[in-house]
Amino acid sequence: MLQRLNRGLSWGSLALRLALALSIIYPGYQKAARYGALHHFAHYVATLGVPGWLGYVSAFLILIGLFTRVAAIFVSINMIVALFAVAIHHGYDSYSYVAALAAMAIMLIFSGGGALSLDRKFGFS
Repeated sequence: MLQRLNRGLSWGSLALRLALALSIIYPGYQKAARYGALHHFAHYVATLGVPGWLGYVSAFLILIGLFTRVAAIFVSINMIVALFAVAIHHGYDSYSYVAALAAMAIMLIFSGGGALSLDRKFGFS
């Protein structure tokens, strides 16, 4: 039974990567494009020394599975800072979502992109 489940690890890793990346790409694009509701937040993050496009690029790399661990480090740091700086002050709904994204990114740091990633194809994993 467990061997059958172990064969599906590559699909589970793919689902985790897709869910994390798709949850971050749109807000990351708004920060990178310098318009929309997140423009002021992107300016604030830039004053802290973090480029606004970093979240967008990291999410795209996670989506395609290239340099997954490095990109997941950036996403997890971003989510942990967002959790303690902003989300925790807005109630359970806000910080539970950000905490879940941080946990997903931390999982990808330790597991990598999986068998269905470009990391595996190019030998980076």
